[in-house]
Amino acid sequence: MILKKIKEMFGANKSKKELIINVDPLETRVALLESGVLEEFSIERPSDRSISGNIYKGKIHNNEPALKALFVDIGVEKNAFLHYWDAMPAALDSDSGIERIDRGGKSHRKRLTHKDIPNLYPPGSDIIVQVTKGPIGTKGARITTNISMAGRYLVLMPYTDQFGISRKIEDPKERDRLRKILYDLDVPDGMGIILRTAGAGLKARYFVRDLAILLERWRKIDTAIKKGPAPCLLLEEPNLVEKTVRDFLTEDIGQVAVDDEATSNSIKEQVRVISKRAEKKIHWYQDPVPIFDKFQINKQIESAFRRMVWLKSGAYLVIDETEALVAIDINTGRNKGGNDTENTILNTNLEAAEEISRQLRLRNIGGLIIVDFIDMKHKRDQHAVVKHFKQCLKRDKAKTHVLPISQLGILEMTRQRVQESISRSIYIECPSCRGKGFVKSPETMSAEIQREIKRVLAKHQNIHELTLFINPTIMDRLRTHDEELLVDLERRFAARFTFKTDHNFHVEEVKILNTQTNEELQ
Repeated sequence: MILKKIKEMFGANKSKKELIINVDPLETRVALLESGVLEEFSIERPSDRSISGNIYKGKIHNNEPALKALFVDIGVEKNAFLHYWDAMPAALDSDSGIERIDRGGKSHRKRLTHKDIPNLYPPGSDIIVQVTKGPIGTKGARITTNISMAGRYLVLMPYTDQFGISRKIEDPKERDRLRKILYDLDVPDGMGIILRTAGAGLKARYFVRDLAILLERWRKIDTAIKKGPAPCLLLEEPNLVEKTVRDFLTEDIGQVAVDDEATSNSIKEQVRVISKRAEKKIHWYQDPVPIFDKFQINKQIESAFRRMVWLKSGAYLVIDETEALVAIDINTGRNKGGNDTENTILNTNLEAAEEISRQLRLRNIGGLIIVDFIDMKHKRDQHAVVKHFKQCLKRDKAKTHVLPISQLGILEMTRQRVQESISRSIYIECPSCRGKGFVKSPETMSAEIQREIKRVLAKHQNIHELTLFINPTIMDRLRTHDEELLVDLERRFAARFTFKTDHNFHVEEVKILNTQTNEELQ
């Protein structure tokens, strides 16, 4: 009964999908719309483009046995970090999201352990690596020797003779069909491939063509490996537009609108190699109205990144990002429902699960996430909400892991952190509240100023004239409410106070000077 209700609420009707690309000198923005609703949003700036995914020919700088790690010079500011485990041939485990396919035959590679790594890669030797995580703060990039190159339908692994199919392709018959295609593909000895989710339902010729493109790309890299001195960049990860076309331009995309002619032409060239039919979907947008305004995307971005996100039912989410985790709370808000309280709560939680999965993608939230669903009495309702939430998360390209709802009504989950969240890229810490979300009230500041005056006068008993610089907002409070208190302070300490306002002063900032010497008093 509950599953029937979910299908009624969130039907599987095919919606119109559009890719909207806005190219400006300072940033490129890409939005995926489904029936006009913003479902995916990405932004890239030349100033902070990530090196994650890049392939380098590096040089071993030093070995740290205590850390079980090598530090590798790849030609960037800080040496990259290579853990012993990441220096060994990859193995597709059960958590990789890939079903390993055995094509028969024996591997020609010697099985290595972490003990072999120092001898295999002594300081000064060359090594081919790929960045899995860009540098953050004082930490260098994280790298691996398990190279992978993503195509539109396949991922080529030149140093790993393993084959696999994405577990997101669930239909058993389809998986059997794809296994046969994998068996028949002409993959060079010692190399492996993974069939991506986008390959579901496609004929063998699409994979043959994609494999040929990937192998040609690898041949160019192999040539550069032999000729180029270390450290050097062998392959740069595609930019945002190129990755978007590769990953999203599937059969169900109705159109791609781009507001830059050069980018539009570049996309057509990229697509032409794969599908001439898809090339017709690319349109150069030339209207005077900005493209994100035309498709009403800017309004959706603004509303999507607020702390409070309203749902159609009148309920709302509250999303708080902290250093340790992201907390999401669901509230019924204006959705009071009728007499059937349990049904109202279930429907609200189902709707919230749908929106939360969307918000995670939009904001690119990663790490530990806790969701405080509205309390449900029955276990069957909890299971239905978790099941629907997992179903919604299947379209997420980032890996997710969801735990059952706890006795406290809390759902814990993790989402793969590939890069900083979108909000961290768009927003900076508020200079007024300094990231707290609130500032001290004028009344609080008045009390603190009076205490500070007492402290300064008690410490500097020979000083009787003070000049105080404060924010104009605080001056209004002192003048209209607390003037008598300040006069009383002057009388008690036989002192005289002069207040001056400065719009550049923070509302919580106070500067006290000796009026006679202009020396700041601590």
